[in-house]
Amino acid sequence: MLFRASARTISVMAFDTSLFHRLTDRFVHTHGYRPGPAEIRSWEQSLPVLAATLDDAGLGDVEVMIEYALPMNSKRIDAVLAGTHPVTGEPSYVLVELKQWSEAVPSEDDPVLCVLERYSGPVLNPIEQVRRYREYLVNFNGAVATHPHRVTGVAFLHNATEFGVGGLRTLEGAGGVRLFTGDRRGEFIDCLRALLSPLSPGAEAADALLAGKTVPSKQLMAVAAQEVREREQFVLLDEQQVAYRTVLNAVHRAKRSDTKEVVVVTGGPGTGKSVIALSLLGELYRSGVPALHATGSQSFTKTMRKVAGARKREVQDLFKYFNSFMATEKNSLDVLICDEAHRIRETSANRFTSAAHRTGRPQIEELMDVARVPVFLLDEHQVVRPGEMGTVADIRAAAALRGLACHVVPLDSQFRCGGSDAYLRWVVRLLGLEGDGPVVWDPDDRMRLLVAESPADLESFLDARRAQGYSARMSAGYCWPWSPEPKPGSPLPLDVVIGDWARPWNLRGDRAVSGAPPSALWATDPAGFGQIGCVYTAQGFEYDWSGVIIGPDLLWRGDQWIINRAASRDPVFKRSVSEAEVRRLIRNTYKVLLTRGMVGTVVHSTDPETQEKLRELVGARHLVTA
Repeated sequence: MLFRASARTISVMAFDTSLFHRLTDRFVHTHGYRPGPAEIRSWEQSLPVLAATLDDAGLGDVEVMIEYALPMNSKRIDAVLAGTHPVTGEPSYVLVELKQWSEAVPSEDDPVLCVLERYSGPVLNPIEQVRRYREYLVNFNGAVATHPHRVTGVAFLHNATEFGVGGLRTLEGAGGVRLFTGDRRGEFIDCLRALLSPLSPGAEAADALLAGKTVPSKQLMAVAAQEVREREQFVLLDEQQVAYRTVLNAVHRAKRSDTKEVVVVTGGPGTGKSVIALSLLGELYRSGVPALHATGSQSFTKTMRKVAGARKREVQDLFKYFNSFMATEKNSLDVLICDEAHRIRETSANRFTSAAHRTGRPQIEELMDVARVPVFLLDEHQVVRPGEMGTVADIRAAAALRGLACHVVPLDSQFRCGGSDAYLRWVVRLLGLEGDGPVVWDPDDRMRLLVAESPADLESFLDARRAQGYSARMSAGYCWPWSPEPKPGSPLPLDVVIGDWARPWNLRGDRAVSGAPPSALWATDPAGFGQIGCVYTAQGFEYDWSGVIIGPDLLWRGDQWIINRAASRDPVFKRSVSEAEVRRLIRNTYKVLLTRGMVGTVVHSTDPETQEKLRELVGARHLVTA
């Protein structure tokens, strides 16, 4: 939340313009960069209208929370009005989405989407947008989780007339959300008076909402079975829902007119790509539409098979690998959902591929040809191995070669790392992937960041969190040798040795050994704690607390990072891989490892100078010591 005050105070500040300066300052402090012109224009043009409406309704004592951040999510509601219901006397909350639109019409394909002249593609109908905000808030805020009737949603298109946007009302009534236009401002005032009492200040209700316990995020693996077999478990917001509907609409068009389309969904870590993939798979599976899920990650695919298909073999068979389609007939599927498509390889052939299948055909073409609607979900900045080539440009080029329409939907909100934009920005600046170098961590209330003085301190801290019911894992850069798999019953080799502390790597194979889970289940099986994970077993997964050991392949010297290629034991970094490529991949590796935690991250460097830099950036009060 950027700012909170009574409606009366908001009105005064909007009039003398101090409100917009306050919001800008708070935005910079929270996110680390200045808001864009569109955001500032929205504040300057929409908030005074809302304040004046509350004033005319006689609701000056209602509390207004501006840019209210949804829990464990970077999405923000324009305004949340908090007060007391005039009839029941209970706390009452109104979620307000403000739009400056003057004209918008429903999409011909889908009324959940709408079309505006100013945008190149469809956007979510604001009624649906607010409905999902409301559902998400009720699901994740303990103050209203058992009182959903206390939360109402409205969309206020104050520049619009009924003539310009009336067609959007086809969704009105869904989830109790209403839409108001500028020429129906009187009806909006009546609605507010029916929900909020003018006789009671709203500060207490606002305090209760802000103090509401955040219900832990429904982690992907824990609900995959219900997600695929029964019903949608995740609430998709904004561009996530646009991506979801874009795919379903493409499927419907392909069925009606015997056509073929490509959809690309792109976004950074934690933007919900895999959630969208599972939501799609569940919907298609329940509808009887032939569809499969595929990844280039053995860990992710095997975990999906184990969790989502625990009782039904046919569910297990929905999860494939990118190289599973070398001999599959063209368009034999309606939909192929390619999750983590940044891991697409140049070809599907490997040393086990028969000569008959060594065609040299690009893997991206195989994936595109096998389904009428191939869907690619990717993050171009999570490439961590040489030869991975799943990019938007690659997919567009392959689609153009076939004369296929290619729809690209970007995601910008993120759910990992407690929904903390500040933490993700800190990580990419720390590693020199964006910005002008590392910055000092400015703690927010969403993500904890700590520096451990030793690997033993790191492990002890995480073990204490596990005793409190949190999940936790330790991972490291690939800087230590990896011994062959031990025989069953034999102890795991202690390969990761730092001073007098030593622990084994996660297993490589497909079977459990000495109580340690198979490689594919390291991130999700509680027995994975105690082994050190690598980027290949951590990528694509999340846990509450993440411990990251930065090895000697990434060193801080003077005022810059030095990549020490010789310190890496990763066999993929052969001599044929260029120095520039190695520098990029090692930085990407640590970005992946540092963005697995949902609640907090504890980091330790084996290098004294690098460790001192981390202390400087994170602060002495955030050190973990024995």
